[in-house]
Amino acid sequence: MPAASPQSEATRGGVAAAAGFLCWGIVPIYWKALAAVPALELIAHRVVWSLLFLLAVQAWRGRLGALRDGLATPRAIGLNLLSSVLLGANWTVYVWGVNSGHVIECSLGYFLTPLGNVALGYVFLHERLRPLQWTAIGFAAAGVLLLLLRLGHVPWIALALAGTWSSYAILKKQSQLGPMNGLTVETILLFPVAAGALVWWHFSGVGALGRVGPGDHALILSAGVITAVPLLLFAQGAQRVRLSTLGLLQYLSPSVQFGLGVFVYDEPFDAARLQAFAVIWTGLLLYTADGFWSQRRRLFA
Repeated sequence: MPAASPQSEATRGGVAAAAGFLCWGIVPIYWKALAAVPALELIAHRVVWSLLFLLAVQAWRGRLGALRDGLATPRAIGLNLLSSVLLGANWTVYVWGVNSGHVIECSLGYFLTPLGNVALGYVFLHERLRPLQWTAIGFAAAGVLLLLLRLGHVPWIALALAGTWSSYAILKKQSQLGPMNGLTVETILLFPVAAGALVWWHFSGVGALGRVGPGDHALILSAGVITAVPLLLFAQGAQRVRLSTLGLLQYLSPSVQFGLGVFVYDEPFDAARLQAFAVIWTGLLLYTADGFWSQRRRLFA
């Protein structure tokens, strides 16, 4: 069989990455269906069933041995433990936000994340920022300030999501593990707490398993698939497409979430919110344009 051409590989990668981001975009529908279950319990289920699913996938791929690298040294354990805490915090804020009627603000968090990555890269990795990147960060800060001034409250859900995910991304840059291996190790580290909490809730008479309908049971047990499948698609895409393409596709997820919040869940989106989002979207446009121009300069230098 002839080898796939670079163009066909790029196309397949683009489709896989887009599918992954689309899955992340529509996942509020899944969490909304489980809104009767507390967010912390849902996250505990997500950790437990994700680990079982990931271990099965890793065994099928013959990659179980690679997990030892994430637990081989105190530094590796500490790094992965910190990233697992950030991941768990991000998941918890997100699920609570979605099920509390804040899908739009959750989408804002992921619109802010690319700019948060740049800002934290400057602070912690001493990466130099270009003028347009500084301008983009300034627009994002102005948009958040506008929300504060016009609505009278800090968009803490969005800032918490952007902050935890950007910090998580910084830590992942220090790790030698790939996305699948990293997530598997992180869920291993979170598993004792998650499993212990589920056992406690069950015997305390407040756990969902055994006390909800068949449909909710099926949804809860699907948490591992819901978590891992988008990541698998993203990993496949990231290996085959240019970074600039991946950078554009990442906006698909919060855009879909934003559309769900406005048009499906009918969350409030008045003129003040529109103005603040417009300022932040302007910053994202400048950030994306800077990325394209920077890449073109490298290609034609």
